[in-house]
Amino acid sequence: MTKFIDLNLDPKVLDAIIEAGYDTPTPIQEQAIPHALMAKDVLGIAQTGTGKTAAFTLPMISILAQGRARARMPRSLVLCPTRELAAQVAENFEIYGKYHKLTMALLIGGVSFKDQDKLIDRGVDVLIATPGRLIDHFERGKLMLTGIEIMVVDEADRMLDMGFIPDIERIFKLTPFTRQTLFFSATMPPEITRLTQEFLHNPTRVEVARQSTASDTITQKVVSWKAASKEGSDKEKRDVLRGLIDAEAAAEKLTNAIIFCNRKSNVDIVAKSLTKHGYNAAAIHGDLDQKVRMRTLDGFRSGDIKILCASDVAARGLDIPNVSHVINFDVPIHSEDYVHRIGRTGRAGRTGDSLTLCLPYEEKYLEKIEELIETKIERIDPPEGAIREQRARRPRRDDENSDKPRRNSRRRNEKPAETQETAPTAEVVEAAPTPKAEVQAQPQPQPQSKPQPEAPRQQNNSNENRNRGRGGRGRRRDDLGPPVLGLGDHVPAFLNIPLPELKAPKRKSADVEEAVDGSDDEAA
Repeated sequence: MTKFIDLNLDPKVLDAIIEAGYDTPTPIQEQAIPHALMAKDVLGIAQTGTGKTAAFTLPMISILAQGRARARMPRSLVLCPTRELAAQVAENFEIYGKYHKLTMALLIGGVSFKDQDKLIDRGVDVLIATPGRLIDHFERGKLMLTGIEIMVVDEADRMLDMGFIPDIERIFKLTPFTRQTLFFSATMPPEITRLTQEFLHNPTRVEVARQSTASDTITQKVVSWKAASKEGSDKEKRDVLRGLIDAEAAAEKLTNAIIFCNRKSNVDIVAKSLTKHGYNAAAIHGDLDQKVRMRTLDGFRSGDIKILCASDVAARGLDIPNVSHVINFDVPIHSEDYVHRIGRTGRAGRTGDSLTLCLPYEEKYLEKIEELIETKIERIDPPEGAIREQRARRPRRDDENSDKPRRNSRRRNEKPAETQETAPTAEVVEAAPTPKAEVQAQPQPQPQSKPQPEAPRQQNNSNENRNRGRGGRGRRRDDLGPPVLGLGDHVPAFLNIPLPELKAPKRKSADVEEAVDGSDDEAA
């Protein structure tokens, strides 16, 4: 069995590795480190949780042990898609490079430019950055990339998902042609393959496992059911989620968990719902302040936070060794994200559990995931009682015993009771049942007492009655006289202004003057 001592690493690096508690390299480390130490370009493909970060960190420290950095000209560059992953890479450099005097700078968003400029001005051996912040420093004239000796792109496929490919191409063109390039990722889409063919020079491909596969130490299950209604599906999901957490905790399996959601808004909703029901939960996503994100992540690592509700910002590269469960509240739309999500558990040979909540409309995404990983995931039913209790708490809309009044229960053509009493129609009066004797004794109504034009107007005046019933905004037509056609109850004031008299023209034409003269002669 190969040991770290057999990989020709720097002695000080070996001392740091032993103090960190490691002795045997993982397959990706065993195959990638020797080629990296020989200054070759490396294309590394391996499952999540297999130690890809150390596979490029250890040889970089050994190579950079000799040499000196210059101001604003870093010697090496590590590009990461997220702030959390960049901070984790920086932690690895601090652990393994503790016996070296290498300087390091972390360029990520949410941190003051002024503090980062001070570090760059002193000169750094290792520059760890996200693409956006790196380009910001370059455009401000605070950074030059012409001294880069080693360039690393970590989680390259995530760069593609986040739209960083144009930035990556620009950064590559700013670095020297003679640089050494290391690419590491768990998946390798065609676009990333094109990028490696363009910017890597005869790379050594290190692939320790088939692409897009999950670790065998992870138990994968899918909880599928049909919601009672589309409107209540999210609430049912949250109830099923709590039922799963309680069931796994009762079986003494769940010690902590990461819950992934597709949308940032869902992350906050799920975290608040769990906190409301007494669970120790917190949220992390890209819209939060960087300090809040790091504090939440540190709390989860230390065990102060048991349940971490996260977006895909936490799905790539984060090394939290003792995560017992990963729960997908939403089925990921991109199949590769599923591999990265569940890779947060079952790391470094440990066992882990993955649970995915799936409603019928999400089955199409689940089928693509199974096609990608070439594995049929086991289906299970929701915890007993979770959905039944939730549906019992929510009253049905058509329940006759429900105390909640239904909206728009009155028919659209039905007149308000108040209006019917104050303005009854002629037809209603004539149709009212009366005794025969009273009809004979009652005198016949005169034609003048019942205006003929009003009857059809009242008969088809349901809209007017309905308008008068809305807060008394309308007035009865009997008080306004005959209606004005086309303008409603009011005539605009400008229509009542009298037209000015037309003035005669000052100069008359010749024909008009002759006609006037002729008429005068005849009169004479």
